Amino acid sequence: MSNSDQPLSRRDLARTAALGATALGARALFAAARNDDVPKVGLYSITYQGVWYRGDALTLEQVVDRAKQFGYDGIEIDGKRPHGNPLDNNRNRCREIARYARDHGIEIYAVAGNNDFSSPVPEHREAQLVYMRDLIRMTADMNVKLLRVFAAWPGVTALPEGGATYDFAKPLWAAAHKDVPDERTWDWVRDGLRESTKYAHDAGVTLALQNHPPVIHSYHDVLKLVHDIDSPSLKVCFDARIEKGATPETILEGSRAVGPLQVLSHYGNEYTEENGHIKPRWDELAEPQVKGLLEIGYKGYLGFEYCHPVPVVDGKMAGLDFVDKNAKLAQKYMRDLIATTKQQMKAGANA
Repeated sequence: MSNSDQPLSRRDLARTAALGATALGARALFAAARNDDVPKVGLYSITYQGVWYRGDALTLEQVVDRAKQFGYDGIEIDGKRPHGNPLDNNRNRCREIARYARDHGIEIYAVAGNNDFSSPVPEHREAQLVYMRDLIRMTADMNVKLLRVFAAWPGVTALPEGGATYDFAKPLWAAAHKDVPDERTWDWVRDGLRESTKYAHDAGVTLALQNHPPVIHSYHDVLKLVHDIDSPSLKVCFDARIEKGATPETILEGSRAVGPLQVLSHYGNEYTEENGHIKPRWDELAEPQVKGLLEIGYKGYLGFEYCHPVPVVDGKMAGLDFVDKNAKLAQKYMRDLIATTKQQMKAGANA
């Protein structure tokens, strides 16, 4: 489903300006306090959750250690077991991990929800609201201000032999929505997010809606939901590589359209290093993504996530060493790309 063919009204554009001004003001304060002039580079804990590689999950403390070792500025905690499920993280545990990160010079800049407000079953949607309410509580207990959210998330199934698959969850999600009009699904998602923004507001947390399928297909859909809900507690997480049908031009257009509503972003790839030069395995449109972020004055986080199956060599999945290698290279790749892009934009402006 896509609502991107519905043009934004003047009222919608006015809302974007108002919401964006609030976000821009808050970001300027944080930037002044930290003396930032470029985006920060973060590590999303899904990378080490034991889902996509052969081996066990790391603890959150070990994720903090990896972030420090590999030169990241902060971490984003995935909101599910074994890392960030609120069932396992009472206030004392939240303060403990926040203190550990702070003592190691690592910022916990966001928590990532795995919510789905699209179910045709009301009990399922209500259960998701309970999860979201408790996740917001956990986020606030860690003194974290951002919680990334989905409109809908089918889920992923861990396999007993290691790794994971979408082959169970995606068909179930599709079957549940087979006879449901897209507009009805949209209404359920909107209502779930709207109620969540009330919990977020009370806790001093900002929700960052990601442009992630299946209900959302583009930044147009994200902005439509943000406008429909019209809450200062709902902003945007715009990621280039999951934008449907994206090109360098549309990624730049998306960054400009989202503007100061952008409070979080991600990237994710595999890398090789040759003669000191780090090369991504595939083009995930990181260059226009970074250019767009720099254009709009974004000073938040670009978080690396390894969130896809690792290669299989000689019948065996790659293990933790492979993920470590990519996490280490990813940090340097992104810092180099930010620096290079900034220099190119400066040179172009002075030409």
